[in-house]
Amino acid sequence: MSLTTLRRSIGRGMFTSCVLLGLSAPLAAQTLIAPGMIAPGSISYNAEGVPTISAANDNDAAYLQGYAHARDRFYQMDFTRRAVSGTLAELVGPSALANDIQTRTLGLRRSAERTWSALSDDMRGWMLAYSNGVNYWLTTALALPPEYGALDLTRATPWTPVDSIVVGKGLAFQLSFDLDIDPTIRLGTYQAAASAAGLNATALYFNDIFRAAPFDNRVSVPGFRPAASEATAASDAMVGDDPIGDDPIPEVAPVDPQVVEMAQQYRDAIQGNPLLERALEGRDSPIGSNEWVVSGSRTASGKPILSNDPHLSLGLAPVFTEQHVYSADTRFPQPMDVTGVTVPGAPGVIQGCNQTMCWGTTTNSLDVTDVFNERLRLNSYGLPYAIVHDGVDEPIQWIFQNYYVNQLNGTPNNVVRNNTIGYTNGGVTLIVPRRNNGPILSLNGTSGLSVAYTGWGATKELESFRRINRAGTVTQFREALTYFDFGSQNFVYSDTAGNIAYFTSGEAPVRTDLQAGMVGGGTPPTFIRDGTGAAKHDWLPVANPQPNQATPYEILRANEMPFVVNPASGYIANANNDPIGFSLTNNALAMARAGGGIYYLDGGGSSSLRMGRIDRELQRLIASGNPITPNDMAALQANTQSLDAELLMPYLLGAYDRSIVSGAWADARALAMDPKVAEAISRLRAWNFSSPTGIQQGYDVGDDPNALGMPSQQEIDRSVAATVYATFRAAALRNTIDAAVTRIGLGNSLPGAGDGLKALKYQLDNYAMLQGKGTSGIDFFVATGAPNPNAARDFLLLKSVKDGLDRLASADFNAAFAGSTNLADYRWGRLHRITFTHSLGGPFNVPGANPYPFQNLASNLPGLARDGGYETVNVAAHNLRANSANAFMFGGGSARRFVGEMSNPVLAGQIIPGGPSGVLGSPFYVSQLSRWLTGQYKRLPISRGEALLFTVTTINFTP
Repeated sequence: MSLTTLRRSIGRGMFTSCVLLGLSAPLAAQTLIAPGMIAPGSISYNAEGVPTISAANDNDAAYLQGYAHARDRFYQMDFTRRAVSGTLAELVGPSALANDIQTRTLGLRRSAERTWSALSDDMRGWMLAYSNGVNYWLTTALALPPEYGALDLTRATPWTPVDSIVVGKGLAFQLSFDLDIDPTIRLGTYQAAASAAGLNATALYFNDIFRAAPFDNRVSVPGFRPAASEATAASDAMVGDDPIGDDPIPEVAPVDPQVVEMAQQYRDAIQGNPLLERALEGRDSPIGSNEWVVSGSRTASGKPILSNDPHLSLGLAPVFTEQHVYSADTRFPQPMDVTGVTVPGAPGVIQGCNQTMCWGTTTNSLDVTDVFNERLRLNSYGLPYAIVHDGVDEPIQWIFQNYYVNQLNGTPNNVVRNNTIGYTNGGVTLIVPRRNNGPILSLNGTSGLSVAYTGWGATKELESFRRINRAGTVTQFREALTYFDFGSQNFVYSDTAGNIAYFTSGEAPVRTDLQAGMVGGGTPPTFIRDGTGAAKHDWLPVANPQPNQATPYEILRANEMPFVVNPASGYIANANNDPIGFSLTNNALAMARAGGGIYYLDGGGSSSLRMGRIDRELQRLIASGNPITPNDMAALQANTQSLDAELLMPYLLGAYDRSIVSGAWADARALAMDPKVAEAISRLRAWNFSSPTGIQQGYDVGDDPNALGMPSQQEIDRSVAATVYATFRAAALRNTIDAAVTRIGLGNSLPGAGDGLKALKYQLDNYAMLQGKGTSGIDFFVATGAPNPNAARDFLLLKSVKDGLDRLASADFNAAFAGSTNLADYRWGRLHRITFTHSLGGPFNVPGANPYPFQNLASNLPGLARDGGYETVNVAAHNLRANSANAFMFGGGSARRFVGEMSNPVLAGQIIPGGPSGVLGSPFYVSQLSRWLTGQYKRLPISRGEALLFTVTTINFTP
């Protein structure tokens, strides 16, 4: 399906608009009789296929949202509710059964049912109306989406309000559920290796390898003091680059081998479950986001500018879809007129603007999950019936499960019950009331692992967004956030009155031992904790309930959660970084809580590179004295400069400069004199740290997506430098951090690449003091024959350049470079590619066997070439240890890009990586993708009146 892009300048020339051929003229309106609606309403579609919903009341608005979502995204909705509920095998067949068992055990569907029971009558009516709208489409649609034919299904299960809660909880779960399984396995493994090697285990783990301190030290709210007043929540100072030393880490207790065994057993069971990927990947997860807001005191218009791009999995259909929702509900002083992106399956707008304010979000890594090693009482059948806590038996609840599976044998609707799952393999779910009604995950005799999580309760995120959609002031916005109970987010806010603000949402449970000012039993809360009560690891019973609190335990008070309103610095930024600097000293438990106890948000190790680049660029713009424009913010959102390269490059260039002179160690000098190494260093020295594709088929920011042009020589040179740096970085990790831990028997337990890179930078930053050795005694820079530690360092850095170049010329990169040793051939776009995948794959993927104008780069190089890289602002993170032509592909990134200036009316643009429709064959399936790939935006009309000006067809609904 061909697209014609019509460019037109909007506002200050920032945005473009796209019109599909054949849809520029209005089409005849149709009228539908809609059972369940209260008053007449309409859905008007513009040429982009984006709906504007007009309703007389909130319930009718929700009804029409449900209809519009189902019309465009029903398969996605059905897949999501089933994936989160543990009933996906009923849709896609036996391949999903193992994941269903684990998902059902966790029990998000159970927690959604608790939420439904706890909602007000008004909220229940609103959500029921949404379900009625979905089901109206389902009963009147001429056909189900094409996926159902591929799955031998001719009917779909009706939608329920609990399904919508499940969809919302599923998204929040993926952003906040952080299992302590992998850290515990790693800690136990590293403790054993350290003991055998005669090293200090605590220092090896916490100081040398898995550091809590971030790569870069920029924070969102400098000077924040928990429990301070609004007026003193932040200092006026902007953050700089001054180094911060480490606080001592108290000795950590040895991990029980039986706990490691149970943890490994559970890890093996959930491996490959998409819902739990982030919980396993931890710090190496691709999920993240960027947000920043600049005060009108810093902008050309005198109005705030807000920017946001949440980072999620880049599949088809996209996670979000755009809707404009208008409700003239007379119960409220003003109509609701809100626009932005929505989550198919749930009512309300999740990120966007109304007529007076805009908001955005990034994920906050608040620790709201604890895994406990429980002592169990067993019955005569060997099944647990109680946990033992403080010597008292506390009953466990049993829930019997039934699983159904689509047979996929050509017989329509052949979904049958599976009778082979035993009680201890998923047939019975064991619930521990003390753990916020969390389940037991793994069993080993009279021991078991349970999990407490704030999301198991009756949480009210959808009510929070409903209130946000109508909020008109900072006070109203902040009050709405008191209903945002889990799935912790960093909310950034701006309004037409000139205010900017930042709030961390979510309920942070207070641990009993931390409140007593200690780490019970020497086990921090980022590892599996004691469930017997002996170490005081439980969540503290609630004594000071906070407004609209859902979690039945003590939580941090509202003024202890990071926030700031109208800071004197004139801007606020967050990109999943440590928001206040609690982890900068490498001890996430070093800050005292006002009134006593340890102040605890999470275990540290947060992302920092995107924030580091954003903060530097904002400070550079402010220091320039030139007022900031939306174009500046769009350029920052598109920035592909690698901050880790900028911070590490001086060490590599220094190694080269020292080694090239006479008198240098001969082995290092030989590397420096190698012509290819010398050329690589020359290219890196001239590099501005950006990562263009360097090829005509590549999608780069600023390209015309309908006529990709030849790259300039400057783009080619920067592309080659990006490739050379990426392979150098991978080799440097292998030659230092990986080699060191392998020498002590940890070759099968390498740190995540992000942790490894932080460890490498820490060693280089502190080389004068540490001389390449960790505080545990481990040596990271071993070079046989080196006359001194400095020579070893320089040799290994230069060797890493040579190793990277050798890899690029090797057979593993033949598909990209055909064995070439010419550095000019090493274009980044030949490696850095993405395929937008669908759950069923095949023709539903892009590129794929479908009519859309996207092709694989080559038959043996799948995907589309795109600029960006690891933790660049325009994020496109890949495996840092990538070692072959197809190992640099990425699958996560901006699920929505937005820039809005708070003029009156608001001037805003956004884009999503796909289109409004999830139906293969629709012209709107990937209608925004080419613009997303090249950093463009489409206009986001803020008022209903403006949105309706672009109407091409309308569906009228009458009761």
